[in-house]
Amino acid sequence: MLLTITNSRYPATDLGFLLHKHPGKVQSVEVVNGKAHVFYPEVSDERCTCAILLDMDPVGLVRNSDGNPFALDQYVNDRPYVASSFMTSAISKGFSSALNGNCKAKPELVSIPLQLEVQLSVLSVKGGEEVLQQLFLPLGYELTAIQHPLDPHFPEWGESRYFTVTLKNTVTLQALLSHLYVLIPVMDNEKHYWVNEEEITKLMNKGKGWLEEHPAKELIVRRYLRYQQKLSNEALAAITVSEDTPVVEKESKQTLHDIRLKAVSDEIARLQVRSVVDLGCGEGRLIKLLLENKQLQRITGMDVSSRSLEVAARRLKLDKMIDTQRKRINLLHGSLTYRDRRLQGYEVATLVEVIEHLDEDRLLALEKNVFNEILPDTIVLTTPNKDWNITFTEDETMKRHSDHRFEWTREEFQAWCEHIRDAYKYTYEIKPLGEEIEAVGAPSQMVVFSKQ
Repeated sequence: MLLTITNSRYPATDLGFLLHKHPGKVQSVEVVNGKAHVFYPEVSDERCTCAILLDMDPVGLVRNSDGNPFALDQYVNDRPYVASSFMTSAISKGFSSALNGNCKAKPELVSIPLQLEVQLSVLSVKGGEEVLQQLFLPLGYELTAIQHPLDPHFPEWGESRYFTVTLKNTVTLQALLSHLYVLIPVMDNEKHYWVNEEEITKLMNKGKGWLEEHPAKELIVRRYLRYQQKLSNEALAAITVSEDTPVVEKESKQTLHDIRLKAVSDEIARLQVRSVVDLGCGEGRLIKLLLENKQLQRITGMDVSSRSLEVAARRLKLDKMIDTQRKRINLLHGSLTYRDRRLQGYEVATLVEVIEHLDEDRLLALEKNVFNEILPDTIVLTTPNKDWNITFTEDETMKRHSDHRFEWTREEFQAWCEHIRDAYKYTYEIKPLGEEIEAVGAPSQMVVFSKQ
């Protein structure tokens, strides 16, 4: 399988500096069950092409398959001949500096868009040209796809799923390689290794800056994570902005989310505690408000999205804080559905518009972790009130967040609170948040759980 990258922005030989591969040499890197050979078919100031040729060992693929669910694949398969996750491994190893945005010789080149052309020969695309268009056109690529017949001698057999694909775009090399790294296995819809939680981190890192707004985001995530529902849902929740779209009250410029945060902050101030952990802290809006509470000496935010934590650090200006302030804050990367000793020992835990982003079958794991493992004295939790949704009109532009997996009515919410009381020995008090309307209540609801 062959991948070529051509730069036609003068001087085109800048491509060699960015890829950290000398145009006068053929270089090889080891990959699983094969080798990737990097070389330059053409080099000039006007046009420079770098090729990566992946040479796979068909026998090694069978010997090292670890029981992959291939039946006849040991004898008949396309893995040595098509661009797949093996190619993304080759990109990661062969072009690691460029993929990570590093260029020691000419660092100023990293942020400069180049006139790039990519050709992939051949590419397995499950879903055909329509999938190619879904994936690349929103990213600004000019796409040419040549579909190959199953057998040119037997045209009645129809077309195969294999394409020679040419992509053109004016984009940074790092962005191009990131797109290929994520989208090649998405198009192929296969991976040569077991997918686990580490893949979420890879996807978040390589998709940063473009995947969040991609219209085919859900397709990309689910294929990249091999349709593992738990992993896919966690990744989508991490990619999605963690805070709900603000709902504007009719007679106030203050948003509903502002009301939530103020209510939670006021509740913590009333409790006169010294430590709080914000579970699912998102971009740090609540933490920024809590910093005004001088009594709090230990404020920790935890989120599954590393990108949200980066935004939180910038929002809070951690790099510019004086030492006494900086020592009060800690940001942690983690999931609130898994045991984590770092989260223990806090007087208060908050979950602001978090639980509705989980699948309901993961809610029990959250319950056990928060109410049985973390065990704070007080838990302050908010979630939308489903009863309120009937007030939305069809042309309403400020609706609930699209990532909500469920929403509870006031009755359902109270039933859940009673379950928590009986199962984990916490008393509770429910408070409405926002403007109340007769028969439907307020748009959001807050509960304060206190350890008995």
